[in-house]
Amino acid sequence: MKKYRNLIVVGTSHIAIESVRAVESVILNERPGIVALELDRIRFLSLVSGDKRKLKVKDVWQLGLKGFLINLIGAWVEKKLGEMVGTPPGSDMLKAVQTARNVGADIALIDQDIRITLRKLSKTITWKEKLMFVWDVIKGVIVRKPVIKFDLRKVPSEEVIEKLTSLVKKSYPSFYKVLIEERNEVMSKSLYKLMSLNKQIVAVVGAGHEKEIMRLVKGLAENE
Repeated sequence: MKKYRNLIVVGTSHIAIESVRAVESVILNERPGIVALELDRIRFLSLVSGDKRKLKVKDVWQLGLKGFLINLIGAWVEKKLGEMVGTPPGSDMLKAVQTARNVGADIALIDQDIRITLRKLSKTITWKEKLMFVWDVIKGVIVRKPVIKFDLRKVPSEEVIEKLTSLVKKSYPSFYKVLIEERNEVMSKSLYKLMSLNKQIVAVVGAGHEKEIMRLVKGLAENE
């Protein structure tokens, strides 16, 4: 968790029970006016309705073939990891929504539209990266020996996050740019605008985004 002015950023793991408890605790203790989420409207509606929309062939036209396949594989991997630890993917965000409502906080969606993200990824990712991604998933399912070991039930330490981020940046530069770097910029700008409302804000984002988002927010503030 990181604090700056009227902003608190809570880094979570989307399948860690530890994150669910931490999110609830911070929101109840801080009683913010706004709870900001690493979600866009499509993912938010899917989360709160409990209606997990299944991808259809027509989505290929909207997301691009590569984006469609990556989203399909990513969703499957996240589901399997959630089953392994007994915590459904997105439990941290759902708890944030429920707790925000309990304390009367407004909910702000700060992430980029998932369709834009996947279209960008479809255009920029190389076939080499895509094949490497599929191979890494297969190895993970068959061998089940992670490159970097950490407890899936807990939020990774900053050291582990740095190692994972560096690995992604080196092996999958397109993934890193579109899924991490560009979204960090989008979310930090959204949070900076919210800060001008002079309300206490608790932002719930993936742990891999926490440090960089706070750095970018501070940079925006310093350049006022």
